[in-house]
Amino acid sequence: MITSIFSKSKPINFIIVGILITLVFTAVNFQQVTNNLSTAPTIVLKFLLVIFFVFLLNFIVSKNKLTQGNSYSIMTFGLLILMFPESTRHSNLLLSNLFVLFALRRLISLHSNLHIKKKLFDAGFWIACATLFYFWAFLFFALVMVALIYHSQNNIKNLAVPFIGISTFVLLLVSYNILMHDVYLLPSNFERFASLDFTPYNTKASILKLTIIFTSFLWTTLYFFNGLKDKNKKIRPSYFLVGWASFLAIFVAIIAPNKNGSEFIFLFAPFSIIMANYLEVISERWFKEIFPVLFVVVPVVSLLL
Repeated sequence: MITSIFSKSKPINFIIVGILITLVFTAVNFQQVTNNLSTAPTIVLKFLLVIFFVFLLNFIVSKNKLTQGNSYSIMTFGLLILMFPESTRHSNLLLSNLFVLFALRRLISLHSNLHIKKKLFDAGFWIACATLFYFWAFLFFALVMVALIYHSQNNIKNLAVPFIGISTFVLLLVSYNILMHDVYLLPSNFERFASLDFTPYNTKASILKLTIIFTSFLWTTLYFFNGLKDKNKKIRPSYFLVGWASFLAIFVAIIAPNKNGSEFIFLFAPFSIIMANYLEVISERWFKEIFPVLFVVVPVVSLLL
């Protein structure tokens, strides 16, 4: 039932996902607004940012033909927001994820072989921006290296381009700090905190959610990589970049200092693309429904635990 609705790309699908995100966002952030009305503008901006993620994800998928003209990716993204509602609360993570998606968009589009240097520069610049808001986002720079391996094996000069993008960002940041604060870098610019303490996950609700999400991820990712041999050779590197982005997102979540569910925000977009590719090749309708139904049922059950 759920997958049949999203089997085609239709405007109504965006409305459904938008309503779902609105309900989740309101439930998570409503108390903060009622306690302090001055936070309302910030919360509205966070809401618009989360909604923008849906359209940005759909743009990346449709522009690069990463799926077969369905809306499974935005459906999965909405369900992941439902699974981890805490991901809508933290503006620093949302902004960092935005810039990571900008970088991923540029790297995925390298398959067109157009404006390669410009895209590599943009990717380096956007990842540097993401690092400013969440330090461990710098790990996604590994995606740039992977993209260089796939797309610039015969052009050594391209190796320097992403680093020029990073240097440009650092120069702009230092210039801003000198003008506004009379220092080169503020202590808060790149705060480095990590934790391998997983005791926050030691609850029935967290264990249930993590079991479902990682079982689903492993199952669909195996199918995703196994099916890459059947993909168009020209855009195959783009799929590999999506896969690498998902693994890096999990690593970022593992070392995240605060483990409350928000650390999985970086996984949402690549996992949504992986899930979409899986769902579109499954012929058994009942089996296709299992994953979206689980993503709806688990958050409800978690509230009762």
